[in-house]
Amino acid sequence: MSQTATATAAPATVPATAISWFEIPAADLERARRFYEAILEAPLKALCFEGEDIAVFPCQEGGVAGCLLETAHPSPHGTQVYLNVNGRLDRTLELVAANGGRVEEPKRELPNGIGWVARIADSEGNRVGLHAMQ
Repeated sequence: MSQTATATAAPATVPATAISWFEIPAADLERARRFYEAILEAPLKALCFEGEDIAVFPCQEGGVAGCLLETAHPSPHGTQVYLNVNGRLDRTLELVAANGGRVEEPKRELPNGIGWVARIADSEGNRVGLHAMQ
């Protein structure tokens, strides 16, 4: 690369959030939707996006969004996402087993005041993290 090209290249900008979208695979979309609606105690929005049925997690305008996507390959070894369950981590963990999932790693406090986490296996066998500041 020439010095001219280096000098005129725009600097990279740091995004506001490291995650912009997430997809959690589900062998059975409706079963997974029911599981997440039950443990989060909030509805997921059913949509058809580019010919695929998905269920979108609730979030505020401008927040990080994501969905459940029907696929034949859910996995406990795939992408690790952490769902925000601030103020209700204990309640969420209580709801996991009752709705077809299991607690893989119980609630534990993170260092430096960055909250609490736990890990679950969802109704499809995916490993999912839960995070709460309180």
